[in-house]
Amino acid sequence: MRKLSSRLLASSYWTFILYLSLPLAMMILMSFKDSRFIGFPINAWTTDWYLQVFRDGQMMRSMAYTTFIAVVSMVLTLLISIWTAMFMGPFRFRGKMLVFALLCLPAVMPGIISAISLRIFIRSIGMEPGVVALIMGQVIHNVPFATLMLLARLGSLPTSQIEAARDLGSSAWDAFRRITIPYLTPAIFGAATFCMLLSYDDFVRAFFLGGYEPTLMVLLFAKLRAGMSPEINAISTIVLVLTAVVGIWAERASRRNKGTAR
Repeated sequence: MRKLSSRLLASSYWTFILYLSLPLAMMILMSFKDSRFIGFPINAWTTDWYLQVFRDGQMMRSMAYTTFIAVVSMVLTLLISIWTAMFMGPFRFRGKMLVFALLCLPAVMPGIISAISLRIFIRSIGMEPGVVALIMGQVIHNVPFATLMLLARLGSLPTSQIEAARDLGSSAWDAFRRITIPYLTPAIFGAATFCMLLSYDDFVRAFFLGGYEPTLMVLLFAKLRAGMSPEINAISTIVLVLTAVVGIWAERASRRNKGTAR
């Protein structure tokens, strides 16, 4: 019975992996097809669609613009989340659970509702849609995820190390800089990578809060409305590969830093 359960669990797992992988494999294959028709059979292979992506000035500008938005929102998210985690972690105060619930609200709120409410808010304060509004929207959305990751790491920090540093004459800032930050480094790496990829992949907030310069996801959506093209498969494959490379690098860096922190 136990062997049958293990086999059923393994088959369910690999079926799910296949379900996730097949669409990605189809997308990658179609990006090398020497025809605008999306489907089988593939009579000839080509890399012209990738060359076309790199020759497309609008596509390159949107990738650079999206990367800029993702990096800036990631940096601001980390700055806010580190201090929020330091405030929420060790301190006890009345209404802490309410503050924690409000902190997590942007993470559980439907994206379309969050985007529409932010669009109404920026209009009410006289701010035009554009870079600032988009960065603000993404930071609001990313802070709960980063803070939760930092809080999980902060909860395992031995307080005896900080107390020993303070007893030896270190100031609160020195203890934070020399003990807390190095210990949080694996979580900071993970949060930074997750938030950057989350921002890069964001369509809803980019659609409602972006200005005249489209992000990559908005541009892909506009191109899809004109019909599916192997060029879209090519740019999607490039983004997939870059995402995988960044994710693997961040995981390896996080593990190295975690071993050093210990």
